[in-house]
Amino acid sequence: MQQKRNIQIIEWEDLDKRKFYSFGVFMTMTIRATVYPAMLIRTRLQVQKGKSLYSGTYDAFRKILRAEGVRGLYRGFMVNTFTLISGQAYITTYELVRKYVSNYSKDNTLKSLVAGGSASLVAQSITVPIDVISQQLMMQGQGEHLTRFKLKPKASGAKHTVTFCQTRDIIAQIFAADGFRGFYRGYVASLLTYIPNSAVWWPFYHFYAEQLSKMAPSDCPHLILQAMAGPLAAATASTVTNPMDVVRARVQVEGRNSIIETFKQLMHEEGCWGMTKGLSARIISSTPTAIVMVVGYETLKKLSLRPELVDSRHW
Repeated sequence: MQQKRNIQIIEWEDLDKRKFYSFGVFMTMTIRATVYPAMLIRTRLQVQKGKSLYSGTYDAFRKILRAEGVRGLYRGFMVNTFTLISGQAYITTYELVRKYVSNYSKDNTLKSLVAGGSASLVAQSITVPIDVISQQLMMQGQGEHLTRFKLKPKASGAKHTVTFCQTRDIIAQIFAADGFRGFYRGYVASLLTYIPNSAVWWPFYHFYAEQLSKMAPSDCPHLILQAMAGPLAAATASTVTNPMDVVRARVQVEGRNSIIETFKQLMHEEGCWGMTKGLSARIISSTPTAIVMVVGYETLKKLSLRPELVDSRHW
């Protein structure tokens, strides 16, 4: 624990790991359910040509809700819940790498940067196949003309196709078209997006929290400052990495093979503004995500403290 900092950081060795993982699954699932509609809207905005389908985030939300109902905002959600695995892998890697780097440096920014990037590398290796499938499901409905894969039409009078059958249908089409490699389409683009995003987010999170602590009254709860620092860090990281996120979405949904060619075509067709596609939706989704994640994660670590350390941590 770094005692010199105004906001104390609960490190890996301070945690009861059994409690940490038990509470962590619930926290991750809550976050996913909260922000999934914004993720779906962001994907459709990034993949559409110009403003052919939606004029913006609110327009997309209104049209999807009107045409597809609430279910339309949660297309592919059940598949996406498998990212619970990558979520646990992410936080484990982050905490372990922080602990490892602390053996060589006590600089918190360096520890956060290296640990954040490493955690994203591990998590994306698990997440990309899940994302590829869930993104194809996200694009069904109003966005189905923008993707190569479409669900088979239901027979006349048939009941709604269950989620498992839809997922199996998309998986079969991806495998038939691209083989196993199809499930890792956009893997490099994902790494180029999320490793920098994670590496930037954590140092800025601690930086903003520290700056806020200097301006806030001494009796201000640390959790409030951390809840404010999270969205600021998320907005910063989202803005920096959004161009690569647009390219990643195009590669994965449209079945492209070249990151460079996708980037060139996007610049040619839509110019620099094309690189901002989905940015507002991304910030909108990342803001509640950051608040819920920070409050949940810091609360999770507080609840998971080893008994002998509970009274020694300011909250």
